[in-house]
Amino acid sequence: MDRRTFTLTGTVTLLGLAAKVLAQQTNPPSTSAPSTSVTPSAATPQAPVRPPALAAELVKEFVIAAHGNLEKTKAMLAAEPGLVNATWDWGGGDFEQAIGGAGHMGRKDIADFLISQGARMDIFVAAMLGDLDLVKAYLQAQPHQATARGPHGIPLLAHAQMGAKNGVKEASAVVDFLQSITTSNKAS
Repeated sequence: MDRRTFTLTGTVTLLGLAAKVLAQQTNPPSTSAPSTSVTPSAATPQAPVRPPALAAELVKEFVIAAHGNLEKTKAMLAAEPGLVNATWDWGGGDFEQAIGGAGHMGRKDIADFLISQGARMDIFVAAMLGDLDLVKAYLQAQPHQATARGPHGIPLLAHAQMGAKNGVKEASAVVDFLQSITTSNKAS
């Protein structure tokens, strides 16, 4: 064996041994039954442990309740806090959260309650609540959302109109703003 072959063979052998030792240090052999859990390193963030999925009928009942029944919404959320952002699939891509139902029904009381419990608000609910500054800022950043549709295909303007119809005074200003940008877009 010449020096070159000896050096190459020795290097490959040492690398193989080093890899084997490293593998044993990372995953030491176990004397007990093999474990299915993996201990993540400090650099790998752990995903939170997830509870089981909520029952579909419970989610559907909660979303329906939030369309108009504040007391039932409160009771159901007290019994199952995970419902706050649960989403019901009506089919055909029509997904809805409880806050979305409150939004297109103009139920400020239910939307405010859900928000206080951690529900994720969107532009449709902001329009119904009459949050003109938020709606303007959102549409400035995402102008195409002026024609977006919320749950059940209900347009943004209709959400603001339902808020105004149900006594949310601030929603009237959102209606006026949305109508003005719709009119100016048609004129262009």
